[in-house]
Amino acid sequence: MTAALAEKHTGTAVEPVHNGPPPTAHHRRGRERAYDDVPRRQIYLPLGIYLLFTLIPFYWMFLFAVRPAGSTSLVPWPMTGEHFSKVWNERSFAVFFQNSMIVGVCTLIATTLVALAGGYALARFDFRIKGAFMLALLCSQFIPGALMLVPLFEIFKNLRMINSLGSVVIAETVFQLPLSIILISGFIKNVPASLEEAAWVDGCSRFRAFCAVVLPLLRPGLIAVGSFAFVHSWNHFLFALMFLSEQGKQTIPVGLNTLIGADSVDLGALAAGGVIAAVPVVIVFAFIQKWLITGFSAGAVKG
Repeated sequence: MTAALAEKHTGTAVEPVHNGPPPTAHHRRGRERAYDDVPRRQIYLPLGIYLLFTLIPFYWMFLFAVRPAGSTSLVPWPMTGEHFSKVWNERSFAVFFQNSMIVGVCTLIATTLVALAGGYALARFDFRIKGAFMLALLCSQFIPGALMLVPLFEIFKNLRMINSLGSVVIAETVFQLPLSIILISGFIKNVPASLEEAAWVDGCSRFRAFCAVVLPLLRPGLIAVGSFAFVHSWNHFLFALMFLSEQGKQTIPVGLNTLIGADSVDLGALAAGGVIAAVPVVIVFAFIQKWLITGFSAGAVKG
């Protein structure tokens, strides 16, 4: 009552009186711990179960790849490399590996360059159909690649590109571009346009300003887009199966399919081929994990 009368006469607010002592830093930390503390078993137990179910198939594949033929041991000892030698030399996996590497690297380069140009246009320029174009890019992600096999086959047939690695590279690039353009566009929007404008004032052209100012800041996004394109083209089976008929032009996924016979399956050779196919992907993700997470998160924040 007294505080209300004082405020009425003086025109100033009066702080309410606290009967108890002010909360200390220790009390605040205690309240935070009460909300934030979670028993470690509630975190590690689900993660451990998930990790177990994830690693068991890989261990099983590795076991069959290094275990001698006819062995039933659950421990990979003694180890043998006969299965790797068989698929690499006798089953032409050296050629398959080379073809997959060509397709993956070419798809990476083509996707990154085109997505960089398209993403910059969407991020820095305004035009009438910009919203419709973005909507078309998003809707294209719902179209499965199997629906486009017949028209793509007819196009490549008329262009005389059937049984050519270039047809697979073009098809993979086309299907990787929508998501890549959206990610690069969002990443470029996070780079202030004032940096380019300052370079223009210093006499740089738009292209030179982009290469000198913007491009170095896009490294996480470019690594994310490029690695995603490489891994997808490395693992993709459908396009290589449809557009490549000669054994010397086939890629690793198609080569793995040839190891499955009508009456029997060489599990050791199939597992060794799976290990060979998985090694490049594991290496890629091991070295670019940091950039991959940063790139995808930055490209998805703004757009």
